[in-house]
Amino acid sequence: MSGPVIVPRADHPISRRQIDPDALKVLTRLHEAGYTAYLVGGSVRDLLLGRKPKDFDIGTSAHPYQIKKQFRNCWIIGRRFRLAHVKFGDKAIEVATFRKLIPAGDPEGTPDESMGDLSPETARDLLIHRDNTFGTPEEDAFRRDFTINALFYDIADRSIIDYVGGLDDIKARVIRSIGDPNERFQEDPVRMLRAVVMASRLDFTLDPPVAKAIATHRHRLAQAAPARMIEEYYKILRSGAAEKTFAALAEHRLLEPVTPELQEHAHDEGFLDALDALDSYRQRFDSAPATLSNPILLGTMVVPLGLMPTRERPAYPGAGGAHDDDHDEADMPTVEQPPARRRRRREGPPEPVFKIGQLPVARRDTDRLRQLLAVQRRLQDMEASPRAKRALLHRGPFEDALTWLEVHGRAPEIVEHWRGFIEASSLPAEGGVRADRPTDGDMPRGPRRRRGGRRRRGGRKFGPGTP
Repeated sequence: MSGPVIVPRADHPISRRQIDPDALKVLTRLHEAGYTAYLVGGSVRDLLLGRKPKDFDIGTSAHPYQIKKQFRNCWIIGRRFRLAHVKFGDKAIEVATFRKLIPAGDPEGTPDESMGDLSPETARDLLIHRDNTFGTPEEDAFRRDFTINALFYDIADRSIIDYVGGLDDIKARVIRSIGDPNERFQEDPVRMLRAVVMASRLDFTLDPPVAKAIATHRHRLAQAAPARMIEEYYKILRSGAAEKTFAALAEHRLLEPVTPELQEHAHDEGFLDALDALDSYRQRFDSAPATLSNPILLGTMVVPLGLMPTRERPAYPGAGGAHDDDHDEADMPTVEQPPARRRRRREGPPEPVFKIGQLPVARRDTDRLRQLLAVQRRLQDMEASPRAKRALLHRGPFEDALTWLEVHGRAPEIVEHWRGFIEASSLPAEGGVRADRPTDGDMPRGPRRRRGGRRRRGGRKFGPGTP
């Protein structure tokens, strides 16, 4: 291992003002406590490229429970790889101890000395599931996947540290593997997907050995955990470059091992138009908005290709058979269920899990997708009464349905109408009464309900003959 390339503050464009203030707090406190603390990974890469990072991850010489001692708002997560999450409201800054790459077959490595203050029971449980072999910053850099993801920003002197040639690859705009890409892709096949995704999103090219290794090992992607793969697909759809990325994945045939349907139809006009519409919506925001929920992303993939999930629940007596997804769910018969503790087991086989190729999709996402599509017809009914619109406003899938209409409906005037209706419904009118609520003079007066008092327990008992 050669010495690192250190770029002083005067020779690089990263400013502290570009770094998340909470990440700066974590970096500063760890540094003041005597630990080495660097901004690591994709955040350094994105700042050098003039992009806004999605996350600000931190690498440090402090062990997980040493990190926890420094922050009251810190939680340790994970078993195989323990990480510290320092919480600031809904945001979490991920702090990881520097680790080194352990070849297959080697023992787990040195024990975590920071666990000395833990109870024997807690320490024993963590040691059973532990795979933490801590190392130096240099060792941590060489265990990462690609050179452009192995750059460090040192809070102490505001310099950039490069052990693997990532700065040169950023200038050349190339995705290069750290070490032999054949070995790295066999260690984790998802790295092949990440290489193509980064190249598409950053407008980089793949290093020829990386492209050759992908062609050789792409079939190994079928070995990746399905839950992890579906999340990778959702990340692509939220990136703002989904159309370009899926086209590149299809070019390298990386969709084929897990989603052959998408590989077959990746160049269909309807599928590309749906991805383009999603990208146009996402690019209006600095970061992925909460409105891009999983059902919206799922529908973007499956609806244009006619892969909609079907509902195959057993028919209930008196329910009129299975539901028809082509009708509004308001027209669907409902069945009242008994309380949970009295609920009986349904007869017949359980509802099958919907899959895109080998990727299982959460049932809540498929159900919500069906619901939001069923509401589309009512959203486009501009002649509906205000009362009907207010009723639709409070339906569960309304927000997702309106987002779907905005992304894929090609009816901006209808979306603007609903935005105005929502605003008018939420603003108070003169006198502090909401505009959509009738005044007291318009409301029928019924008999006043008598407010019951609270019964006392253990009080005096009265019975016949009691004075």
